[in-house]
Amino acid sequence: MFVRAVYATGDPALLDTAVRTLNSEGRDLLEERPGYRGAGIFVDRDVGKLLTVSWWETEQARHHSDEVMRERREALLEPFAGTVSVARYEAAVSHRTEHPRPGSRLRAARLEFDPRDADPVVDAFRATVVPRAESLPGLCRISLLLDREHGRAVAGTVFRDRAALAASRAALAAVRHEASAEARVDVVGLEEFEVVYADVRLD
Repeated sequence: MFVRAVYATGDPALLDTAVRTLNSEGRDLLEERPGYRGAGIFVDRDVGKLLTVSWWETEQARHHSDEVMRERREALLEPFAGTVSVARYEAAVSHRTEHPRPGSRLRAARLEFDPRDADPVVDAFRATVVPRAESLPGLCRISLLLDREHGRAVAGTVFRDRAALAASRAALAAVRHEASAEARVDVVGLEEFEVVYADVRLD
């Protein structure tokens, strides 16, 4: 599958307005598009960060939806968004152990690597990160979103609640250290979000 991620920052006091609009009008727009497989809305209410991720059956389906969403995105994110960026990825790994619910927590690690090493990065993630993460209490989903052309990726782990996310920090720090050395990956960002909505049809 293929993914479009929209990352917005703004005034935390205005965040809930954007979330309500995305959770109603935004979701309706997406569900009308051919090839749509689901979406997630993730927030950091303290800082004022909003991450939305939509999943598509094919790269073409994502591309066709880009035109509609590009025209509507500004209105959907008003008045919250002061900055908006859009990234596109291949869903190289996506594994779910239980369905995330509102109040679950997402940890997202931003990665950079030599584009020539894209396949070894995926292999290392499957061989090292997935089995180690699966053993952690409260894991709901683990994924690797890959931009092969530019040598960028996002590794995401979703946990059942705030306590499970906190309890996983030390173990996943060790996994990141091991996997990044093995695959020659730089970890350039680490963020945690509350899950507002997450529904992706993986099969």
